[in-house]
Amino acid sequence: MGLRRIFSGLCLLAFPAMMWGQAPAVPGTTDEEHLKSHHDRPVNFGVKGGFTSSLFLVSNFSVNGVAIDEVQNNYKIGYFGSLFIRTNFDRHFLQPEISYNVNRCNITFEKPLPEGAPAGTVPAEASITSSIHSIDIPVIYGYNFIKEGPYSLAAFGGPKIRYIWDKKSEVTFERFDQLNIREELRPLNLSFTVGIAVTISRIFFDFRYDIGLHNISKRVTYETPANNPADGSGSNNEIRFHRRDNVLSFSLGVFF
Repeated sequence: MGLRRIFSGLCLLAFPAMMWGQAPAVPGTTDEEHLKSHHDRPVNFGVKGGFTSSLFLVSNFSVNGVAIDEVQNNYKIGYFGSLFIRTNFDRHFLQPEISYNVNRCNITFEKPLPEGAPAGTVPAEASITSSIHSIDIPVIYGYNFIKEGPYSLAAFGGPKIRYIWDKKSEVTFERFDQLNIREELRPLNLSFTVGIAVTISRIFFDFRYDIGLHNISKRVTYETPANNPADGSGSNNEIRFHRRDNVLSFSLGVFF
């Protein structure tokens, strides 16, 4: 229900903007020249919003001292909103942005069986679910392969600095043997963004993929159950992994 309301809101916002961007221009008037030269302005401002789908890439993953080699990624929908400024150089442009993101992802895997488990025992399934709130600052360079009047098709790429808001973010560990598990995330992270954009007058559609460049997990802390005398540092009770979050996103935006 929440996603339907968000999508409906984006559609309601986009419709009047599209009508405004597609207002008819009378040939030979200043309106026609304004429409044609919109993308030739030295500087454009804009806003955009959309949806994300995150991929939890995990490596060096072990639970209770046993390596986990097979992990199932289950996609969850997140969302974001952005402000940006674009500086145009003929067919080239430079676009710094600032956005607030909520990225959600989930992985499931089969827990390793304990030593001495009877033959034919079916492994239990455990999962890790993330809802990560962040402030992202990408700096995008783009090139318009097509730039004819109010229409353009561009490819772009560039680095992105990501600040993870730890107090708002939530990571849930389900069906683990340990208690009170908590993952501490690195607050500052770096990724690289690539994508394409289609523009029609003041309206554009933006498809991009953010590639995480390093491990964002700082440490995992937990408590050992009372019936297990080993402390949390023993290899038989450990949870270890590295993670990188890659994010696919779609957005709808408007220039001002």
